[in-house]
Amino acid sequence: MTQGTQAGRLSILGMGPGDPELMTVKAARILRESPVIAWFCRHDRPGHARQIAGDLLPPTATTLRFAYPFTTEIAVSDPAYLVRMAAFYDDCARQVADHLLAGTDVALLCEGDPFLFGSAMYVFDRLHERFACTIVPGITAMSGCWSAAQRPMVHGDDVLCVIPGTLDEAALTQWLEQANAAVIMKLGRNLEKVRRALRAAGREARAIYVERATQPQQRSMKLADMTGPAPYFSIILVPGREGAR
Repeated sequence: MTQGTQAGRLSILGMGPGDPELMTVKAARILRESPVIAWFCRHDRPGHARQIAGDLLPPTATTLRFAYPFTTEIAVSDPAYLVRMAAFYDDCARQVADHLLAGTDVALLCEGDPFLFGSAMYVFDRLHERFACTIVPGITAMSGCWSAAQRPMVHGDDVLCVIPGTLDEAALTQWLEQANAAVIMKLGRNLEKVRRALRAAGREARAIYVERATQPQQRSMKLADMTGPAPYFSIILVPGREGAR
């Protein structure tokens, strides 16, 4: 940062679950006003958050496309996973910091809500002590799913548990036994393990599978009726008590 130049502000924008109309007014305003816009994506895809943004990006904006070095090719339990992902987020944060130090604001897009399993958290962790940050919350993927499926999730004093499908089967079963209602995320290759845990916990019959909620291709069904692999944008819902008043 040159003498007399004020550092830019980092705005992390929750873009919602997929339907562009579910983006908040604040996120849309900051997006339209931002001179630099960044987002995460697979190397071979444009990125879900970028697709939600559509034509709201200013035509003159500088763009930073952060392509993951891998997605499902390396297991989370592999020691190389954490090392390589840490290096990736270090590089993303450095690129954002270069613009902030030059006095330019940056908007970092994140599908769903930034602080719920969002990649943007790792850039925030690296930069928030050095730069001013604004976090714009977004409608979560899970709320998009239960709204699309029209399934009330919790009544009264029900306890809702958000469970990553990457846990081992015993841990999944334990959490499912404890919670009144549950949302299981990060399905993908973990789907069959999750099915077994639901069965062991006696919760399989109530489980609802939701895919690409709020998007044109959305679908929902009883998990027992679901066949085939689960794409990235899929969640299992286990509603709590029904009919409580």
